[in-house]
Amino acid sequence: MPKTRSRPGASGGSLAARLGPWLVLSALVIGFDQLSKIQIEHHFGYGERLKILPFFDLTLLYNKGAAFSFLSTQGGWQRWFFTGVGLVAALFIVRLLARHGRQRLFALSLALILGGALGNVLDRILHGRVVDFLLVYWRDWYFPAFNVADSAITIGAVLLVLDELLRVRRAA
Repeated sequence: MPKTRSRPGASGGSLAARLGPWLVLSALVIGFDQLSKIQIEHHFGYGERLKILPFFDLTLLYNKGAAFSFLSTQGGWQRWFFTGVGLVAALFIVRLLARHGRQRLFALSLALILGGALGNVLDRILHGRVVDFLLVYWRDWYFPAFNVADSAITIGAVLLVLDELLRVRRAA
């Protein structure tokens, strides 16, 4: 019987075992993101705000661009550009999850980023814009409004940096 070589980074177990739990987490992020956006659009008029804390409001805003409304005033091409970027990133992340799904912190960070990216991609495909509704501010300073998908991406990115710092520390 010929020897088979395992792919580099394939850390044992079936593909479903490496990938499945992380795709479920990504799907949960997408679901929570989309449900929260539906609820906000149902209960708020555009620009309407509800004070929750002295530094946090719920509001309804739309973003046709990327993070911090980057390119939001362009003629519409950015919708498909950012949709394509999101889909390419999603495919790359799924590939990484398939190879490294047993590395828990790394996979957790990727699953959160994947769910967030696809949550915003869905908005762009279905509505041509992303729904933002979380507003953090202090006095006259405002952080750009964001949503659950953006939060998942941010948390995933922080965990990705933490994973790398821990990996480097273990290697030292």
